[in-house]
Amino acid sequence: MKYEVISADGHIDLIWLPPDLFTSNAKASMKDRMPYVTDGENGPIWVSKKGSYFGLQNGMGSAGRPYIPGQIQRSDRMAEEGLFDDGKKGIRRLTDPHLRVKDQDRDGLQAEVLYGVLGAGIRLQDSEAAVEVCRIYNEWLSDFTKHYPERLLGLASLPAGDVNAAVEEVMRAGKLGLKGLEFATTHDMIPLWNPYWEPLWKAINEVELPIHFHTTGNKRPPVPDDIPEMNKRASSAVGITGFQLFTSNFLMSVIFCGALERYPNVRLVLGESGIGWIPYILERMDFEWEDQFRSDLDLTMKPSEYWYRQCRATFQYDEIGVLLLDKLGEDCIMWGNDFPHPDGVWPDSQEFIDKQFGHLPAQTKHKIICQNAIDFYDLQSD
Repeated sequence: MKYEVISADGHIDLIWLPPDLFTSNAKASMKDRMPYVTDGENGPIWVSKKGSYFGLQNGMGSAGRPYIPGQIQRSDRMAEEGLFDDGKKGIRRLTDPHLRVKDQDRDGLQAEVLYGVLGAGIRLQDSEAAVEVCRIYNEWLSDFTKHYPERLLGLASLPAGDVNAAVEEVMRAGKLGLKGLEFATTHDMIPLWNPYWEPLWKAINEVELPIHFHTTGNKRPPVPDDIPEMNKRASSAVGITGFQLFTSNFLMSVIFCGALERYPNVRLVLGESGIGWIPYILERMDFEWEDQFRSDLDLTMKPSEYWYRQCRATFQYDEIGVLLLDKLGEDCIMWGNDFPHPDGVWPDSQEFIDKQFGHLPAQTKHKIICQNAIDFYDLQSD
């Protein structure tokens, strides 16, 4: 495969999966606890019998929101390409491998790293059922990516509520032919600095597949019904603008707890985290380590050195981050288009690439949009 542009952040959302995927493939004891599709006021919706709501079937973004023309400019661009109309007709462009690569071609891409079922564990409210959802999804994903293994780079989803179940999925992922692991975080999960997760780091070190933490944002406070609409929109603006910053917790926790020191084969990716904030966090980590934690933590290097050695981050648009390449390390970042989420830049990726990277040396630009992903995921390029 001749790679020129690789998106290191694409998505297969639960709401675009086959409607009977989980109920048909779950163990008998779990069938009643699986997500399924039923009729809703505005069309088919994904729900669970426990009362979870996942969104409209083939809806917008990971939450399955309805597409409202004129509300989000990036969604309007996706709508112009027929994505949502096709979804309403039952044409699942995101989860039909042949249609998926056509949408890559529309955007000038040759491959995508595929995150999946983001937020499903949070909405499901059932940690045991979440384990089964991850198992079923990973097996489906394995079959999906086999149609175009050089173009569809799948990440196995790991449940966040049970370390033993997460370890089991880690060990299965390599056998399924997937390119990495995605930790499906929840807001109430045990923090990553807790020794509870030690078996997970050990298993990841053994299989040598990179672990990905995609941003889902911090838990937002409830919005009262009786406040003005402007303030409700302000709440949404705060959440959307700052949600990427929560991934700093993953980075700090994994480094400070010594997981990257003890397990040098563990490689970490912050998905859709943005990059402009990372140099600040690295500086703060180094300062606090030198100032008060050096003798207490299981680290033989500065915290920032683990970033350069074992960590990566993805972003779709971050001009501040590009200005800080010397602090980030040009080998440590990977561009992604975030397809098909409202924050994404599909089908205009080439325009965003030229705007951000057109002034950079050709070799540096190629690293960010292609070569770093080739090297990190061990791809073969013609």
